[in-house]
Amino acid sequence: MSFRGAARHTDVLVAGVGSAIDFAPAERLEARALEDSLSQKLHRRTLLQSIVAVAATTAFGCGEDEPALSPSDRSRAYFPQSVASGEPRPDSVVLWTRAVDPEHGGDTALTLDVSEEESFGTFVLQLAVSASATHDHAVKVKVTNLKPRTTYYYRFVYAHDGERFSSPVGRTRTAPAAGDDVPVRFVFASCQDYVGRYYNTWNRLLQLDEDLDFVMFLGDYVYETTGDPAFQSVNSLRGIRFSEPEGALVQKTGIFEYYAAASLSNYRDLYKIFRADPILQRVHERYPFIVVWDDHEFSDDCWGAHATYEDERSSELQVDRRRNAEQAFFEFIPIDATSTGAAQGAIDVGSEPRFPDTRIYRDFEFGKNLRLIVTDYRTYRPDHLIAEDAYPGTVVMDAPTLAALGAAPAFASDQFAYINVDAPEYAQVKGALRQVYVQLATQAGADNPQGKAETWVKGNLALAYVNPVLAQIGVAPIPTANQPRGMAYVHMGKVGLFDIRGSRYVVVKDTFDLYAQYRYATSGGASENVLGATQEAWFKERLTAQNAWKVIVSSVSLTPLVWDLRAKTDIPDATLRQRFTFNADGWDGFPTKRKELLQYVNANTQNALFISGDIHASYASVEEGVPALTAPAISSGAVKELASSAVVAAGYAEGSALYRYAIAELDPTLQAGNPNIVFSNSEDHGFVVLEVRPGEALASFHLIPSSEVNKDYSLRGESELRNRFIRQDLRVQNKKISTL
Repeated sequence: MSFRGAARHTDVLVAGVGSAIDFAPAERLEARALEDSLSQKLHRRTLLQSIVAVAATTAFGCGEDEPALSPSDRSRAYFPQSVASGEPRPDSVVLWTRAVDPEHGGDTALTLDVSEEESFGTFVLQLAVSASATHDHAVKVKVTNLKPRTTYYYRFVYAHDGERFSSPVGRTRTAPAAGDDVPVRFVFASCQDYVGRYYNTWNRLLQLDEDLDFVMFLGDYVYETTGDPAFQSVNSLRGIRFSEPEGALVQKTGIFEYYAAASLSNYRDLYKIFRADPILQRVHERYPFIVVWDDHEFSDDCWGAHATYEDERSSELQVDRRRNAEQAFFEFIPIDATSTGAAQGAIDVGSEPRFPDTRIYRDFEFGKNLRLIVTDYRTYRPDHLIAEDAYPGTVVMDAPTLAALGAAPAFASDQFAYINVDAPEYAQVKGALRQVYVQLATQAGADNPQGKAETWVKGNLALAYVNPVLAQIGVAPIPTANQPRGMAYVHMGKVGLFDIRGSRYVVVKDTFDLYAQYRYATSGGASENVLGATQEAWFKERLTAQNAWKVIVSSVSLTPLVWDLRAKTDIPDATLRQRFTFNADGWDGFPTKRKELLQYVNANTQNALFISGDIHASYASVEEGVPALTAPAISSGAVKELASSAVVAAGYAEGSALYRYAIAELDPTLQAGNPNIVFSNSEDHGFVVLEVRPGEALASFHLIPSSEVNKDYSLRGESELRNRFIRQDLRVQNKKISTL
């Protein structure tokens, strides 16, 4: 979610944003592993470890043949992204690092140490592993046969020319056993853009030193662009620079030029730079993560392997790019995407399926009280219901259709009049409209403007769009009297070619929802088959689990965000006095399926709760009897400031009535448009701590103003950061949410 198109198509310049001055982190080392790992000076124990995994209980020490570990400042050079853990289950966890040595070539031989003691006085496991050059020297290891609800410490050790260098020590925790009646406490968070922004939110979590079972990251772990002025702020200290820019996609917005990751090298660079941040490293060293992707791990507002930068000026089916993005994700995220029953040892990233066979939806059991159901919103979903290149005048529901639905009386006014432009009497009109279309499409840089004109400018066309076009070229309007009535894309807010407005963002809610319902019925549900048939069947089966709470992870929010401007008579343009759906890239864009899914959850399980992110704001609501919590962004631009840029780009000044309701009073407007909203904060960053108990879940929103995101609080005193945060507590019970 970025609103990038709103600024792009009006050539709006974002104040204070210039070309990025990028840098590559000093920690980034180009690795060349040892030609022959056995040529190292290995002592007897190390040689044994290279053959088998040793479950050791002897005290760790340094014998005559075992060199001591070297200082951490030198060690960190070999482990520039530190360590991380993930996928906590009662008997297993996945451990990760990236190990590089520029003095050697090939793979990097390591030893993984796991202990219940931070001092590593005794070992639970010592295992020889290899950080493969094929996978950018990243390695993730599944460790099994662990005890439930137990804290473990781990490190990776690299032997270099007779010295042993240790990674930072990580701490992780396994899940409680299936029958354990214990509360489960975790953080959920999303959207951690790096460009021009600092991780003050993560720093606050470290300050709190919360006792957590895990961190649930809801998507947008990285952002694929190096400085898109529509939603990214840039400065000289926090930039992205690709080591192979020739592999990236060049993007332009007005006078700004930047890159979007495309090659495997590009996507790897993103993770290396993000994970070189010391604050993010410390969070990973402290807590195990469960991660799901949203769009920016591949491409903004994507669906399947389709990008949306060009807004359908040209085809953006990019299967290879999607697979590159997935490979980097699997290399750098401690996830086991192959099998929950996989054996102990290094996970073969090469065997983890890629698009279209990808599967990252999975579930986790945390004792008696929590079943965490992690869904994948992006991989299997269809295109947006309104295509970005949809011709505004195209009638999508004609008079007979509206009559059959019993909706004809609502469309009786002249604004819904249409003609069949293929009729002989409109031959000259059709020719003129196609000529205008070709001119506009050519100016927009579309592929094959003539072909697009032939595709779109035909059949039933709404006079609400046709007549203004004719007026611009000096042709008399076509009378609306005695014409049939129908609904076109223009009646859902689509007024421009190749535009996100009226397609992915700011659509007229009432007409859009009716159209969505019609498409759903006539396509057998395919138009909104968001999860895909296989995942949906899996999801419904998981709801039958006997755990006290079913917490369902969706990367995008289930809370409808509606601007209800129907009664705002001080807005002079009557066509704007309607209800608008703010973001149709999320679940608001699939309203029929969302309602069906929520009703199914409500009818078939107790104590269900959706948690989500993506929208860069905090919301709590009860939809169709199911509570839904939305986490704010860690660092990405708050939705209020992004929406402000979009509204101004559309031509509405900050002093206008529309701006006041849609932006200045955004939260009251959203709450009026959706009375189910219990809590709304559209302008702060933060995270949510959720504690799940047998009969309730307690949520704490920790929030910092968006104005603080470009300040590095790690250079300031702890109290200064602490004083910038506020907290909102909520109690979630079966089918209801209350503030505390």
